[in-house]
Amino acid sequence: MYELFEHTADLGLRATAADLNTLFAEAAACLFTAVVEDISTVRPEVAVTVELAGGEREYLLFDWLKELLYRSDADHLLFGKFEVRVRDDGLTGSAWGEPFDPARHVLSHEVKAITYHGLVVERTDDGWLAEVIVDI
Repeated sequence: MYELFEHTADLGLRATAADLNTLFAEAAACLFTAVVEDISTVRPEVAVTVELAGGEREYLLFDWLKELLYRSDADHLLFGKFEVRVRDDGLTGSAWGEPFDPARHVLSHEVKAITYHGLVVERTDDGWLAEVIVDI
């Protein structure tokens, strides 16, 4: 599960999940829910694989979302499907999407950057919680 929340001039992303792999996938889905009005309009036509090293979960989440945002901007892609395998030494993630099509995709926010402000990845009684503030 994921949701957006207001944060002054920025936008907050919050994701919850039973396990860490799903949490990172949900956080990515939440990011692109902020970008495109209806994420279900994004077809899984192009696959992108991301390999990241690192042991601190917060920084790993930051780097994962930052890389997806970079690939989206650089290649004019929107993503709508995500799979992630988080390890103690990094992660392997995949994102599927397609090129932006103004006839089918309505953009919601221009996410300029992922920030470190308020960055949280923590275990909860129900599983895991992530919070990220993005600059819009």
